[in-house]
Amino acid sequence: MELDDSLKQIARGTGIALIGIASGLLFNFITRLIIARYGLQTDYGVFSLALAVLSFAAMLASLGLHGGATRYIAYYRGKEDTAKVRATVSASVKLSAIASISLALVIFFTADTVSLKIFHTPELALPLKIFAAGIPFFTLIQVIATLFRGFDRIEPQVVFRYVILNSLFLILLIVAIAIRLPFVTVFYAYLTALVITFAVLTIYAAEKLPQRMGSTNIKDTPPVAKELLIFSAPLMGVIMLRMIITWADTLMLGYFKTPDVVGLYNAAHPMAQFISEPLNALALIYLPIATGLYSRNLMSEMKRNYTVCTKWLMFIALPIFLILFLFPEAVLNLFFGTAYVPAATALRILCLGFIISNLLGPNGIMLLAMGRPRFLMWVTLTTAILNVALNLFLIPPLGMVGAAIASAVTIILANVARTVKVYALCRAQPLSKNLLKPAIICLVLAFLLQAVVQHFLTTTWWLLVILFIVYLGIYGTATLFTKSFDKEDIAMLLEIEKRSGVSAAPIKKILRRFL
Repeated sequence: MELDDSLKQIARGTGIALIGIASGLLFNFITRLIIARYGLQTDYGVFSLALAVLSFAAMLASLGLHGGATRYIAYYRGKEDTAKVRATVSASVKLSAIASISLALVIFFTADTVSLKIFHTPELALPLKIFAAGIPFFTLIQVIATLFRGFDRIEPQVVFRYVILNSLFLILLIVAIAIRLPFVTVFYAYLTALVITFAVLTIYAAEKLPQRMGSTNIKDTPPVAKELLIFSAPLMGVIMLRMIITWADTLMLGYFKTPDVVGLYNAAHPMAQFISEPLNALALIYLPIATGLYSRNLMSEMKRNYTVCTKWLMFIALPIFLILFLFPEAVLNLFFGTAYVPAATALRILCLGFIISNLLGPNGIMLLAMGRPRFLMWVTLTTAILNVALNLFLIPPLGMVGAAIASAVTIILANVARTVKVYALCRAQPLSKNLLKPAIICLVLAFLLQAVVQHFLTTTWWLLVILFIVYLGIYGTATLFTKSFDKEDIAMLLEIEKRSGVSAAPIKKILRRFL
């Protein structure tokens, strides 16, 4: 039994991406822990606000090109049109460079006004100016790394965007703390990490990118540049609106509340985002592969990949969700300290939004592969407006709990709308009996186990590790007893055995009893 070549590529690429992203997230998480403990909750809140502005600005300056360029490079490669591939690469870099420099200047010269008039936090002005200088570097890191995805290479994006950037920041932060520099050094450290990462990536891309970044003048290929911008414009809207959904809670908490509340919330939010990282890892490799299948009209394989990949995502994400949802106080206390335990309710609510996002699979990537960026834009616009409205309504009385409700509701609604559209277009859907049966059993047993643990045991870090392993075991056992293995699962096991050289005979012996 052989696994489809596309699923092999997806699984292999997702595995690489997941390891890289997990490493980068670990570095990023450690830096957040250090920053949270290095300064006051107010200092951590200021850092979170400045980072929100930087992230939003960089995504806006990318003009949607890090999605459009990936799709167009993969599409033109499928058509074997090398000239248009080259033009797409060149146009993406030049356009994003112009946009990012322009936006950086705007934010730099308005930093004082923004910090005083919008966030009522004068100490935010200098961090905004420092991060404004980093906007072009951050934007180009994302766009250049994304170009490799169009050539079915995700390693550069994983290595540079997640591992190198986050590890450099961590090293610089540790040095700053060791020599007792003031808290503002945190912002300079991040800017330095951005500059170094950009420099190394540029050198790497000049040598390794299949098409040179500056080899084509935009004026020489106006049809391609125009087509790319037209396709990417709705994506820019989608990305900008997603950033609103992602950061509106933080920014509006900064407006309505105080930086210490922002700091509390930004302990819960990064924890909950761990649930979505398997999906983010899959998305890095899934877009060019799904686009290639669509361009060759291989719809049955594309639909099957969608269902199988969603099942694999849930196997990874559900145990993470259970630890964070069932034991939020213990997790926050373990990593951030007792001062951050009040964010437990917000963490639980955010976890619900992110696990449902995983349950509905890579629906946005499916729509993008099928050339539906405008639908994505309108869905995201609607949910962004709803998100802002809910934040306006819920944050004043409920604080960070209101922000968490607003985020979870909009994440769920956006995913439901995209999933319905995917089904309407090609009758593909993410849910299957072989996903739902073991997942439901695992949820029921996990809640029963939580009641026992909280009644008889003290929740410690080692107990959380044991529970995570137990949840994985429950899920795997439930999959066996409900006979929820698909042929692709068996083929993947054989592929892993072949590539790793490790015998899977004991596992295969167990499987024969249930299949």
